Order: sequence, then C-alpha cells, then structure tokens
Amino acid sequence: MIDKKILKEILLDNRRMVANMKIIRRDIALKDDFRYVFVGVRRAGKSFLMFQKMQDLLAQGKTWDDMLYINFEEDRLYGFDVHDFETILTVHKEMGGREPILFLDEVQNIDGWDKFARRLADHKYRVYITGSNAKMLSSDVATTLGGRYIVKNVFPYGWEEYLNANRIDSDDIYFEEEKRNKMLDEYVRNGGFPECAEYPEKKDYLLSLYQKIFLGDVAMRNKVENTTALRLMFMKLAESVMQPIALTRLTNIINSVGTKVSKNTVINYAEYAKDSFLILPMKNFADNFTERETNQKYYFVDNGIINLLTFDCLTAQLENLVAITLLKRYGIDDRVYFYNFNVEVDFVIPEKEMAIQVCHTLGDDDSETFKRETRSLIALAKRFPYKKLIIVTYDEEKSVFVNGYEIEVVPIWKWIL
Repeated sequence: MIDKKILKEILLDNRRMVANMKIIRRDIALKDDFRYVFVGVRRAGKSFLMFQKMQDLLAQGKTWDDMLYINFEEDRLYGFDVHDFETILTVHKEMGGREPILFLDEVQNIDGWDKFARRLADHKYRVYITGSNAKMLSSDVATTLGGRYIVKNVFPYGWEEYLNANRIDSDDIYFEEEKRNKMLDEYVRNGGFPECAEYPEKKDYLLSLYQKIFLGDVAMRNKVENTTALRLMFMKLAESVMQPIALTRLTNIINSVGTKVSKNTVINYAEYAKDSFLILPMKNFADNFTERETNQKYYFVDNGIINLLTFDCLTAQLENLVAITLLKRYGIDDRVYFYNFNVEVDFVIPEKEMAIQVCHTLGDDDSETFKRETRSLIALAKRFPYKKLIIVTYDEEKSVFVNGYEIEVVPIWKWIL
C-alpha cells in the first residue's frame, strides 16, 4: 500500500507546481461535461493541456478542494498498484477536499488503470487522463471504458501555437516577410515539440527526445533485441516519406545492409512505432483491402524527427507537415488518404471532396512540375466529384485554371494557419 503521507506530499507539491506553471495555450477545445483521454507522442504537450485546464478552473473560482493532479511517472510513487487508486481519493478527502475533478497523468504505467477509470466514470466523476502509448486504447481497454471517455489526439505545436510560443502574433507574419521566412524555416525543419520551440540548441533537444522515444517507448517497452534493424527501419521510413513502401520491400532493404530480420518482425516494429505515436501510416484510397494494409505511406509525428534521420529533406518535410496538419484537422482513423492509381495525388479527403498536392516550387504553366501536379489533380477530379483542388507550395500563391478546373495554389505558411 502506498504511504498516505507520501501521497499527501505529492498532491501538495503538484498544487504549487501547476499554479506556477507557465502555459502556452493550446488550440484544443474541451467541454466541461465530458471525460477525456489525451493520447500522443512523448512531449507533445498532453500534461500541459491538463495544466491549462486546471489553471482555467482556478481562474473560474474552483479551488484545490475541487480537483487533484497526479503524475504516475513520479518516482515517489514507486510500488503504486491498482489497489492504491482508492487511496488517492481518501487522501484528497482527508485534506479537506470535496468530490474531485481528477487529472491522471501517464496513468497507463499502472496495470489495471482502466478498471479504476471506468469506476470513476460510473460514479460520475469528471476525469482527464493522459497516456503516451496507444495500447492503452486497444480494443480490450476501449471495451472496458465502454465509450465513457472522449479520446483527444494531442500533436506537437501547430504553426500558430509555435508562433505564440515565440511571442509572435500570427497576424504579423502576413506583413513581416523576413520574420515569417525565418520562423517558417525553423518550424518546417525542426518541428513543433513544445519544449523545443524555445530551446536554443534544437537539434540537441530533438536527439535526446528521439533517443527516449526510440529506446524507451519503442525498444524497451516492447523488448526489441535487434535495435540495429529498428534504427534502420526508421531511417528508411524517413527517407521514404513521400512514397508508399511495402513492408516486404522494407524488410528486404534492412536485410540488404547486413542485419537479418523477418517480415513479421518488421510488421511488429512498425506497430510498436505506431503505438508510440512516432509514425502515422496512411492508406491508398485506390487500393484493395490487402494493399491498403500492406503498402502504405508512413509519416512522422513531427518534422524534427525527420531532420535527425535523413539529409536534404525540405520537400519531404513540407509533405510531412501537410500530412500532420490534415490528420490533426480531420482525424487519424481513415479520414485522410493518398491516391495512387495511374496517377499519384499526395492527399485526398473524400468526405470533404478535397485533393491536395505538395511541391516546393510549382513554377509557371510551362514547367514540368506544373504539368505533373495539375495533371494528377485533374485526372482525379474527372473520376471523383472533388470540388476543392489545392497545391501547397513553399511560398507561391495564385489560382490557376486548367481544362476548366480551378486549382488553388497556396503557400505552406498560410495553409497551415
């Protein structure tokens, strides 16, 4: 059993920490009458979303008698198990608290957490939960929670949040081209992990974080023995961001550089990376079921990771950034696809009747890039009644008409706002 005195110390320390925490507000709407599970890659800002909500509640007149926060990565909670969850409520009450709003951070570290979460929901508690591992939302756990919680996917900073973190008003970048170009280049290349946004040595921070995800969330958590094969897989996926890659081919590539691994192992490695929210697979809208599952594109949750794993990757990072933005806007579960059937289109969002191409520089009407990108969009639009055709570039902006179709050309900095 966890010592009540230690638990009380932790709760008091957390009150002071949350009240004094500097917050960059996230553009994520939360309703007061729902329970939430925040999931996402390590250091995406899930805990800070909780801090933001707690500070809002304090500003609205709530007190610490009305809520509690506990992080289950706290070293003083060593030995905590499922039987100790009730002690949290007991200690809160002994501290003079009322029925609390609970904020449970990284709760997946405790086996059986889902039973406690369901019991809280059954007793009408308001609860906010974070976790860095998608397995906490496996079918078994989802069944246990029984639809009592809303899942919110938390990504690293979007463009406007990144500007806010650097104390730049997003309205200013419409008029200050030099500042805009500097910040855009930094954001596209180094990504939007919240702590990295204000960190001067960004590459050092990203390398340290990647090692924690690679070694901790993927390798150690899943008992991966062949870490060389795992490292090579990530490097090849980063190099292949703009192209679909079959797992059979990925296996052959890894084997060709001297480390032996089976296809089933590579499949497992890809699932581990997905479970840790490091990679986000995307399916081909034109494929049959088998091909959709085995020949996908793989995007990384943050551009900074790509910058670590490959070289001269600005065009790939542009496409990766568009992918992340679309998945944030429309959802990660089969809402956004690529299209590859006779022609290639980078992204299609069927329910929005939208198709998007990404290129660094489109050029004029006679350029090969212009012809290639527009030809694919028009071929798709002739097959499907898509009304919105877009080409996202680094800095070009115009509308073009080709064969009776209007195509909007938008600079990345404006499109991601």
